[in-house]
Amino acid sequence: MSAPGLPVAAVVVNYNAGSALSACVRSLAGEHLAEIVVVDNASSDGSLAELRRAGIPGVRILEAGSNLGYGAAANLGAAATSAEHLLVCNPDLVVSPGAVARLVERLERDPTLALVGPLIRDADGDVYPSGRAFPSLGDAVGHAFIGLFWGGNPWTRRYRHLGEDQHLSRPADWVSGAFFLVRRLAFDSVEGFDEGYFMYVEDVDLAWRLHRAGWGAWYEPAAEVVHEQGRSASQHPYRMLLAHHRSMWRFASRSAPGRERLLLPLMGGGLLARLVLAWGEHLLRPVREMVAPTAKVRHRARGELQS
Repeated sequence: MSAPGLPVAAVVVNYNAGSALSACVRSLAGEHLAEIVVVDNASSDGSLAELRRAGIPGVRILEAGSNLGYGAAANLGAAATSAEHLLVCNPDLVVSPGAVARLVERLERDPTLALVGPLIRDADGDVYPSGRAFPSLGDAVGHAFIGLFWGGNPWTRRYRHLGEDQHLSRPADWVSGAFFLVRRLAFDSVEGFDEGYFMYVEDVDLAWRLHRAGWGAWYEPAAEVVHEQGRSASQHPYRMLLAHHRSMWRFASRSAPGRERLLLPLMGGGLLARLVLAWGEHLLRPVREMVAPTAKVRHRARGELQS
């Protein structure tokens, strides 16, 4: 790219994203970034070949050689770049013009911030809830179990900041790892993503460790991206559900404070029960959708793999 204008290195983690990868990288190239790196986790769908044929200038490709998982691949990409800020994103996502500049402006306005995340829409235009709080034990249990069957329950609404909050620029405990800007100094200070997470919750864990180190996070809806959620996860739904629940257990066992640690065995049993319920819900989904095949049912089903 000629005359890069923003001190940002984008790291795109790809795994079998198909044609979405080229669309993602093309949208990033329009943001005038200093660096764009695609880290490929051993894709087999031709997405890398299509990206190379697209001939987008200034894009580097790192082939991991195996599926490292999201956080480990992002760390690999971060280590290969040097810009002041890092932009980490999924490959099935398109950036609205000017979104990265708005995130940079917010980050540089406040030196105490480490993370900034945008408003995320799905392909239907619905808003995916980002900019959340670290959940209390009660909200976590209510969201985890009741949320499987009733997405609008009060625990989920409180945890996800549903409604008008999704259109307000505001502080947050964490922002979605699908797309966020992070200050490299802060990212390096906590040694990046914890590679013990294969998929899911690594974004919550990163924000939690940054928070403990004294850094803040911000949700900035003036910047927008469109995310085709679950393109890779949908190829292995049961394996991804297992990875999600393992990640939830890893974070719970790490972050539970004080007396709540006494409840960890109960939480472990509850997560196992939730995994079985989630597998069953996924197995029965085709039958349910034949009975009520609405767009909202499909939207909620796509989002179930998200924390």
